[in-house]
Amino acid sequence: MKHSIFFLLIALFAVACGGAEQSASDAESSSSEAKTETPAEAPKETAAPASTGEVVEITLTGNDQMQYDQVYLKVKAGSTVKLTLKHVGSMAKTVMGHNFVLLKKGTNMATFAQEAVAAKDNDYIPEGSDAVIASTKMLGGGEETTIEFAAPEKGTYDYLCSFPGHYGVMKGKLVVE
Repeated sequence: MKHSIFFLLIALFAVACGGAEQSASDAESSSSEAKTETPAEAPKETAAPASTGEVVEITLTGNDQMQYDQVYLKVKAGSTVKLTLKHVGSMAKTVMGHNFVLLKKGTNMATFAQEAVAAKDNDYIPEGSDAVIASTKMLGGGEETTIEFAAPEKGTYDYLCSFPGHYGVMKGKLVVE
């Protein structure tokens, strides 16, 4: 009975806060599965079944509502990550540009984003910054680009869109196992 009340309270809290509608048993069983989402759903997690030396392909989209379609990406340490960024909106990159910037551990995202504002000519990536592990070029609606980079050591890394004002909502975590 206590467990039922506990789970009921958690479910009510999640619904009231706009969280994902997911039972505890679903959460336990899906920790290593890929989840799908639309912008109104919970963050999507991509489980990359790669081992060291393998190539992990990830597709990440950004839209005209300043949203990535995934906020959790998962890869194995030492794997090669082939990330394709697609801007699925229609607005020009001067108005609603998107990129993917993977930051080193410990980088303050707000400070980085403030420095990025002054780097318009470099796709909003501060020149000479030692905070960036990998990044894409800035994209406008309908464009896409692919980059490859080595997954860093185990840990959790922030990624964001560095277009001015976007980092507050266009951000996520790369979990390296």
